[in-house]
Amino acid sequence: MIGYVTLGSNDFEKAKAFYDAVLAPLGAERTMSGETMQGYGGPGEGPMLGICKPFDGMPATGGNGTMVALTARSREIVDAVHAAALAAGGSDEGAPGLRGDTFYGAYFRDLDGNKLCVFHYG
Repeated sequence: MIGYVTLGSNDFEKAKAFYDAVLAPLGAERTMSGETMQGYGGPGEGPMLGICKPFDGMPATGGNGTMVALTARSREIVDAVHAAALAAGGSDEGAPGLRGDTFYGAYFRDLDGNKLCVFHYG
């Protein structure tokens, strides 16, 4: 049902480098690209994560209560994505671990304060 989600950035080039590193363990790569937006996706068609300069020209801000959740094929990939996010300059919002019986997740913020979760369920 979701086609794509966009996250705003105040430093587009740094954001692209951040997401190149963070999304690599998930198998995501650069897809649709332009002067103001960079899309990331997996092989074939499916939802895309877009990093963009806000269309209205105003500063990008992380939405309070807004979060994007990314699925991972294993707990090890959750750990790798979280580690990549911190190594690329992101901040920790919750170390990898179980939340409940079968939800294994980790939380971080990107360079612009957007909150993301990476998780494996099952």
